[in-house]
Amino acid sequence: MTHAELTVTLPDGTWVKDVSAANPDATFRVLAALPGTETGFGLVELVADDPRPVLTAMEDHDAITRIELLQAGEDRAMVQFETTQPLLLFSARESRMPIELPIDIVDGTTTLELTASRDRLSELAHQFDAFGLDYAVEYVSPRVESERLLTDRQRELVTTAIEMGYYDTPREASMTELAEALDIAKSTCSETLHRAEEKVIKRFSEGTLHDTDPATVEPQ
Repeated sequence: MTHAELTVTLPDGTWVKDVSAANPDATFRVLAALPGTETGFGLVELVADDPRPVLTAMEDHDAITRIELLQAGEDRAMVQFETTQPLLLFSARESRMPIELPIDIVDGTTTLELTASRDRLSELAHQFDAFGLDYAVEYVSPRVESERLLTDRQRELVTTAIEMGYYDTPREASMTELAEALDIAKSTCSETLHRAEEKVIKRFSEGTLHDTDPATVEPQ
């Protein structure tokens, strides 16, 4: 399995590209989406200083065949809609590649985090090309389950460190506080955490810094 992050730009003429490009400060958060035979259906949370002109632009766009306002507030709105150009959904359907939601679309661009085989990712890239979507691969790396990478004790320690803010900037918890929370000696805590960090950093390096050739997803 491979984990990838792609930045995708929707083509001109699609409602979300046209409307979001005209309102670059607005965020379209896609909460749910379903492709039909020739159309697509979606549930979107719109976040903008004033959602009203953005909603009007959606209603007036030729690619929107139906829109229903479900909830409205001062700086956000929830809408359900149907469109004739759900190109992102069609690409996912044709490649049999599920897209993890929610995703945010700003100024016609969104970032997708995907987990699949390289063949499946390549097929998705092929469908993006077929439907006219531009994309850039931010990174591609092997997906490693933490259960296999870290021991139970190391995983517990790393999780606790994150929850207590040990890795925050500024740091919210010290090594001493972390050791006390887990009822272990400070020296043991430091050594165990260092070993866990070493494994994670080395695996990250193997999957990204040294893996220059697979860092692209080529269409088949």
